[in-house]
Amino acid sequence: TQEVDTYWHVRKLCHTDAFTRNDFPKEFIFGAATSAYQWEGAVDEDGRTPSVWDTTSHCNNESVGGDIACDGYHKYKEDVKLMAEMGLEAFRFSISWSRILPNGRRPINPKGLLFYKNLIKELLIHGIEPHVTLYHYDLPQSLEDEYGGWTNRKIIEDFTAFADVCFREFGEDVKLWTTINEATIFAISSYGQGIKFGHCTPTNCSTGNSCMETYIAGHNMLLAHASASNLYKLKYKSKQRGSVGLSIFAFGLSPYTNSIDDEIATERAKAFLFGWMLKPLVFGDYPDEMKRTLGSRLPVFLAEESEQVKGSSDFIGIIHYMTLYVTNRPYPLVFPLNTNKVFSADIGAYMICKPSFFFIIHQSKKASQLVLADKTSSSLDTATGNSSSFTFEPTPWGLEGVLEYLKQSYNNLPIYILENGRPMKHDSMLQDTPRLVYIQAYIGAVLNAIKNGSDTRGYFVWSLVDLYEIEGGYKLSFGINYVNFSDSGLKRTPKLSASWYTGFLNGAIDVASQDIITQLQQNNFSGSFSV
Repeated sequence: TQEVDTYWHVRKLCHTDAFTRNDFPKEFIFGAATSAYQWEGAVDEDGRTPSVWDTTSHCNNESVGGDIACDGYHKYKEDVKLMAEMGLEAFRFSISWSRILPNGRRPINPKGLLFYKNLIKELLIHGIEPHVTLYHYDLPQSLEDEYGGWTNRKIIEDFTAFADVCFREFGEDVKLWTTINEATIFAISSYGQGIKFGHCTPTNCSTGNSCMETYIAGHNMLLAHASASNLYKLKYKSKQRGSVGLSIFAFGLSPYTNSIDDEIATERAKAFLFGWMLKPLVFGDYPDEMKRTLGSRLPVFLAEESEQVKGSSDFIGIIHYMTLYVTNRPYPLVFPLNTNKVFSADIGAYMICKPSFFFIIHQSKKASQLVLADKTSSSLDTATGNSSSFTFEPTPWGLEGVLEYLKQSYNNLPIYILENGRPMKHDSMLQDTPRLVYIQAYIGAVLNAIKNGSDTRGYFVWSLVDLYEIEGGYKLSFGINYVNFSDSGLKRTPKLSASWYTGFLNGAIDVASQDIITQLQQNNFSGSFSV
């Protein structure tokens, strides 16, 4: 039967023994995540001013953007209640820089402070640990207009001042801080030749024009992170006892073939996609492969800067969604690397998304049926088409490989999986079995990595609710709770994946021991209808 097929597919993906929440270390945290612009809405309320994300999303009238989004600004209590009902142990959210500091600098906006203090208070009342990201793409537009944002070293002082406000105002209750969200892909996708995201003004969306811009922005991110982290250690850590880390986007990377050329290409890809940020953070300088390839295009750390950056991350945040196969032979570029062709050419390797299985949802008037289909693809572009149909196969061994690689290569720093999830068309169905399968498989991979010695300390599903997505807007969603964007009240409804996560966290589901869908039906899940 179809349910039996799905069950055995889940077992294959998990490649681990049956497990429960109790198999993880007691101090390990499970949570869900959002970001300010994607969740809050209220973009022009209570003193908030535009960020570059506001401007870019409205560029050429292409999108309504996150003007309302999920209206988390007004519905945060409802969402915290939802988290509590699920049994979430932590919630990752970001702070809108332009809501706290409307001019990018002082004066402080008291209404902005009050919102985040109320949110944090509500989380703590319900026993949920706040994990705060300081920067999730939403640079105040005023700073972009003034000096070009992350391409200018002035950003270091301004970011540190913003972080200082947040540490002082929220640090008594926040113990986990991420400075910059997925710094690698942010620099690749926002800065560089032909890229728009970091360059929009209210009247014009220009593009980057420098083959050095990506690396300059990344360099300034490392220096800004180190400045904020060192400020925390000097001024706040002894009293607040929190931790500060940087996050990167971490593809699983494996050679496409067992040829020596593909193995060498994979090592180059790891140098550019991992070592670019992690080598300075752990060892104080960029990888030799990047120095040889880029020469004078790669910024240089002064001796004192190297010392400041080295050891400045108490943990590494990992954003992980997919595994890519690396080859020396030409292939079409995959997203998001196809947004920056100069960077991809610098790597000198090609990435292939090679799914062998994926789920297709067929809908009819009477029922919705899940069909498992075979498919291969030489490029993620062919698997995605437009962003509304973006999909990929669970490859949990890729995440397990990332965690093992970080353990061996970067001193086994503490790691938090800050984002992991599966996209589906927004108005598909509440019985989002493919997402459930994906999440379960990756949680199993994290457990395997921990058993093998990885110091991984937390896992956050992306995302708590359907959000405004940077790719796909409102047509594509990762949420484990459905948001009806056509309803003025933006009603939330748990999906099957939310019910599974709830059962797992509460110990009601013994993972991989029997048919998942049957367990959830026995637990009275009522969301198995189309929306």
